[in-house]
Amino acid sequence: MSNVHHISSEHLSLERIQEIISGNYSLALSADAEQRIQKCYDYLQDKMKQTDRSIYGINTGFGSLYKNKISNHDLEQLQRNLMMSHACGTGQEVPQEVVKLMLLLKVQSLAYGHSGVQVQTVKRLIDFYNRDIYPIVYQQGSLGASGDLAPLAHLCLPLIGLGEVHYQGYKLESKHVLEMFSWEPIALKAKEGLALLNGTQFMSAYGVYNLLQARRLSAQADLIGALSLDGFDGRIEPFNDLIHKVRPHKGQLQTAEAFRNLLDGSELIVQDKVHVQDPYSFRCIPQVHGASKDALRYAEDVFLTEINSVTDNPNIFPDEDEIISGGNFHGQPLALALDFMAIAMAELGSISERRSYLLISGTRGLPDFLVAEPGLNSGFMITQYTAASIVSQNKQFCTPASIDTIPSSNGQEDHVSMGANAATKLYQVVQNVERVLGIELMHAAQAIDFRRPLKTSPVLENLYSSFREVVPFVSTDRVLHDDIMKSIGFLRTYKV
Repeated sequence: MSNVHHISSEHLSLERIQEIISGNYSLALSADAEQRIQKCYDYLQDKMKQTDRSIYGINTGFGSLYKNKISNHDLEQLQRNLMMSHACGTGQEVPQEVVKLMLLLKVQSLAYGHSGVQVQTVKRLIDFYNRDIYPIVYQQGSLGASGDLAPLAHLCLPLIGLGEVHYQGYKLESKHVLEMFSWEPIALKAKEGLALLNGTQFMSAYGVYNLLQARRLSAQADLIGALSLDGFDGRIEPFNDLIHKVRPHKGQLQTAEAFRNLLDGSELIVQDKVHVQDPYSFRCIPQVHGASKDALRYAEDVFLTEINSVTDNPNIFPDEDEIISGGNFHGQPLALALDFMAIAMAELGSISERRSYLLISGTRGLPDFLVAEPGLNSGFMITQYTAASIVSQNKQFCTPASIDTIPSSNGQEDHVSMGANAATKLYQVVQNVERVLGIELMHAAQAIDFRRPLKTSPVLENLYSSFREVVPFVSTDRVLHDDIMKSIGFLRTYKV
C-alpha cells in the first residue's frame, strides 16, 4: 500500500516535500482541511445570497474591469470565462516534475480555507496528482503579480474539461482523460476560478524544485572542490577554523568545516608543498561556496513562508465575516529570492570552471590538458571551453528579472514582479551549474590519477572509485560528450 500525505495546516518543509516526491506518496485531504474548505465555501455562498454589494472578482469583472457589476445569474459563467480567457501561455512546456509540485502547492494553499472553493475542486486536483495526470502548462505568460495567472489557468483548465494533459507518456485532450475515469467537468462556483488562477504556485514550484536541486549541488560542489584541491596539490591552511572564526559568516564556517572533514586522512593534502599559496578559486572556496550557502538559506526561508501561505485574492475570513481584496498574490518576495538564488548558484559554477581551468593548465606537475601525450592528444582542452561557455550563459541569465515591471490591465496592475521570468531563468542556471560541476569532476578525477600512488582521503577515494565505474580514465582522445553526460548522470544519483 502506497504512502499517503494528508494535506493539512501542518508546516510543509523542503524535507517533507522531498519525501513526498521521492517516496511517490499519494495525497489526501485531512479531515480538518476538508472542514475548513467546506466552511469557507458555505460562508461565501450564504454571503452572496444576502448581499448586493460589489465584491471584487466574485460579482465584478477582473483587473481594470472591477467596475463592472455581474448579476448573480452569471457568476458561474464569469468564472468559466476567466479560466478560458486567461489561458494565454506560450513558449516551452513546464517540466512535469515542476507541474507536479504546482498541483501539490495549489492544493496546500486552497486547503487553508480562505479561498471559497468547493471541496470537490480540490479533490479533483488531488486526483490529477495521484494518477500522474499533469496538465500542460507553458513557461511564458505570467507577470508574477496577480499571481501566476496564465500558467495557473493552464494548470486548472482540465478541471472544466479543457486544455491538454500528459498521461502515461501521451499528450491528450483533458476531456478524454475525464471520460477515462468517468469524471464530470467541475462546474465552477462564485469566486472559484479566481481562487484557482490567483496564487504564486508557478513561481513557488520552480523555487522549491530548484532549492532541492541547489541543496544537492551545493554539497556536491564542496565534494568535487575538495577532490580538485587534492588533484591540484593544494594547501589545507585556508580551511583552518581559526581564520573563519574571526570572520564567522555561517556558510563560510560550514564550508571550511566540510572541507576539513572531506580531506581528513588524505596523503596528498599533508605532503610538503613547493608553493606557499593557492589561487583564489581554491584558497577562497569557504568564502565563495559559503556565501552561496547563505543566499540559499535566505531563499529557503522565503519559499517556506510562501508555500505555507494563502496567496489568492480576495481572501475570505468566515469567522470574522470579512472578504478582503488585497495583494497576497504579488510575487515580489519570490522574485527577489529567485534572482538571488540564480546569482548564488551561478557563482558555484563560475568558481568551478576556474578550478577546471587550473587543473588543465599544465602546472604543479600535471600534464597539459591532463593527458599523457599532449599534442597528439588534446585531452581536456575543450571540456574547459564548454564549461566557460556555460558559465558565460549563466551570467546572462543572472540579469535580475525582479528589477523590471510593465503595467498591465489598463494600469490597474501598475507594478509587477516578473518573478515568473526569474523562476524559469533560475531553472536554466541550476541545470547549467550541474553541467559545469560534472566537467570539474572529470578533471579532478583525471588529476588524481596523475598523483598516484599517493591517495586522497577515504571519503574522496570513495567518490573517485564510484566515478571511475561510470567514467574511465582518459588515456587517449575520445568523444568526451559521452563522458560529460555520464558525469552529469553520476551527480544525479551519487549521495554525498
